[in-house]
Amino acid sequence: MNVTDTLSQSPSSELASTPDTANYQVEVKNMSFKYKANLEPALQDIDLKVKKNTVMGFIGPSGCGKSTLLRCFNRMNDFAIGSHVSQGSIHVLGQDIYQNNVDVTNLRKKVGMVFQKSNPFPDTIYNNVAYGLRINGITDKDTLDAKVESSLMQCGLWKEAKDRLNQSAQGLSGGQQQRLCIARTIAVSPEIILMDEPTSALDPIASARIEELITTLKQDYTLIVVTHNMQQAARISDHTAFFYLGKLIECDETQKIFTNPSQQTTENYISGKFG
Repeated sequence: MNVTDTLSQSPSSELASTPDTANYQVEVKNMSFKYKANLEPALQDIDLKVKKNTVMGFIGPSGCGKSTLLRCFNRMNDFAIGSHVSQGSIHVLGQDIYQNNVDVTNLRKKVGMVFQKSNPFPDTIYNNVAYGLRINGITDKDTLDAKVESSLMQCGLWKEAKDRLNQSAQGLSGGQQQRLCIARTIAVSPEIILMDEPTSALDPIASARIEELITTLKQDYTLIVVTHNMQQAARISDHTAFFYLGKLIECDETQKIFTNPSQQTTENYISGKFG
């Protein structure tokens, strides 16, 4: 996959333009994004595809647009009043998500998000994981118990938490809290998980646990991870996208990006000449 590939742009209302969701779960075509307060677009002319059951890493210097694009995929940028896609389209799971008739709540069920700083609710470990299930109308205790256990097991937290499910989640360590937030995300069975620098506030041991978890989760989910750590991107990502000044400079298999990039700007960033 390379951003130099030619992608035809069709009206978003045409079903024929829907991407092949059997292979790609996110497809961005000629997209520019603008915040109302800024004169210039935050993102310009972005073309990108994210393959199912892979990890896509976003790298680039601060302010380059990688987190802005990540938040477009579940329309978190809607909370910035006046922000909008000024051209192009973003298809997620086959749907143009910026059409007026999109159910944003349903979109966010399918596209979960894990933030830079762990944010467990001030409640028990159990209720943190069960929260989204209850919001979606699941109240049967056996169902909740099974889903809480399976989500914590999938995140490698069950053994550490099974005897303290009714204790406050805020009593967990930072790394445990972040894994709990991931468990809370996957409990509602999303198809895509967005992660915005999920290890930047963690120590190396906790970060390594999250990295191991990410590589395991791709068996069941598609993950898009923003990271400021290039070594981390090299370890966890199947594909890597490099952003600079609001533009996608290059996207390719991670090994190629880090060993033989196509663009000089990418090589300069990877080699530490700026950033």
